Amino acid sequence: MTETRVERKERTRRAILDAALELCETQPLAALSLRQVAKQVGVVPTAFYRHFESIDELGLALVDESFTSLRELLRSARTFDSPPASDRALFLAIVDNSVKALVSHVPKAERHFRFIARERLAGSVPVRAAVRHQLELIERELATDIARVPGAGGWSGEDLLILANLLVNAMLSHAEELALAGGREDVVRRIEGVARRQLHIVLIGALSWDSSR
Repeated sequence: MTETRVERKERTRRAILDAALELCETQPLAALSLRQVAKQVGVVPTAFYRHFESIDELGLALVDESFTSLRELLRSARTFDSPPASDRALFLAIVDNSVKALVSHVPKAERHFRFIARERLAGSVPVRAAVRHQLELIERELATDIARVPGAGGWSGEDLLILANLLVNAMLSHAEELALAGGREDVVRRIEGVARRQLHIVLIGALSWDSSR
């Protein structure tokens, strides 16, 4: 079957994204040149501009696709057909489901998470801002879901966001560890166990918090 122009364009765009991820394994995104990326793909430099205006725009696309599926997974981990009866059981179920989601998802997108781990601290200003924005979206969604739990009635909006920030940063840290685990089963199981215990401790402690005190 003959490849259409749209299909060919999408294939080239995908190849550029994959090439950038591969090159970023050994150097930061800001150090890449469009010529270097184009050479890796096997296209002329002008072909790069048909898809991205700059290396930063390429980085923004990588940030977006790194977080899109993760946000969906974490959102689904907090959705229950029959929610556990107690607040504590519900929080612990959310933790268990979220950790399972990370363990299943990260190995499929290891390069994306290694990219995020590097660029969120040392990337260009636009890329760092994009990572921060994506994390804030996850935090706000998590805070909104926690607010619906009856046991969260004593928490202010600010405290809900603080708790969500703690949880999201912990999960991101564990996701980065998983991305560096190289698929080693013993390492993955250790990270999974530590992540579950850490998040259990945070949420069990949070259940006794009252923002009015």
